[in-house]
Formats: sequence, structure tokens, C-alpha cells
Amino acid sequence: MSQEFRHIVRIAGVDINGGLNIEEGLSKIRGMGHTLARAIVNILDLDRTMRIGYLTDAMVKKIEDVIANPLKYGIPPWALNRQKDVKTGEYKLLIGSDLVLTVREDVDRLKRIKCWRGVRHALGLKVRGQCTRTTGRVGLTIGVKRKPK
Repeated sequence: MSQEFRHIVRIAGVDINGGLNIEEGLSKIRGMGHTLARAIVNILDLDRTMRIGYLTDAMVKKIEDVIANPLKYGIPPWALNRQKDVKTGEYKLLIGSDLVLTVREDVDRLKRIKCWRGVRHALGLKVRGQCTRTTGRVGLTIGVKRKPK
């Protein structure tokens, strides 16, 4: 802890509170979870209890390099959030706005080819096979009226 404490640290284009420990801080980046954050901390041999505010610029650069090239550092492909990309067939780790844009492109592709999931997305209904009789209602509907006897 030779460097002074920074209250905000910028990693991969995201401002992270310096008071969080490394794993919590890395999981604040959109597209990274606790498992991937812990894998990065283990690969770089960092102290899990250390606060992000005490990271040096060199450590931040190493973390950003691991995020940019996770397979090169030995992170398994199943830990990445983009497996077998539709266009390239690569395993990628997408973060931030790249993740949002890619998911939007995927949904638009499903709508364009008019597959079942695409039709459900277009209609605003549940996509993954959930029951919709009582849940997923939009608007002021609270219950269902009974027929008068």
C-alpha cells in the first residue's frame, strides 16, 4: 500500500468506488460477475481484501489487460459471457456498452428471422417458457373477474 488512496478508480471505462474490495468493485462492471472477478484476482495474485482505491496504475493496467484477453490468461471459456459468437464463432468477454449492443443485435436478429423467440420478443411476451396465465400482465389488471352466476 505504497500509493495513496483514490476514492474513484476507473477500470475498463467504469468509475468504481475506491472503498470497495477488489472483487466487489470488479463485479460492478456490466458483464462481469463475482465468479469472473474472483478468477481475475486469483490469476493476478492480488489480495482479495484489498480496497480498489489502493491499486496502482500498473495493477489497473494488468486488470484491464486480463479483461481484454481473458483466454490468454487461462480463464476457462465457460466463464465468459459470449460463447461461440454467432458471427465469428469466438469466445469473448463483453463488457459495458458492447454487451448491451450485442444483446440488442441478437434480439433484432431473432425478430428478423421470425423464430419463436423472436416473435415472443416482438409481442412483449415471456420468451423462456414461463407460464403467463397469472404473471407477466401489464397495466392495471390485478385479478380476473368471475362470470356472473
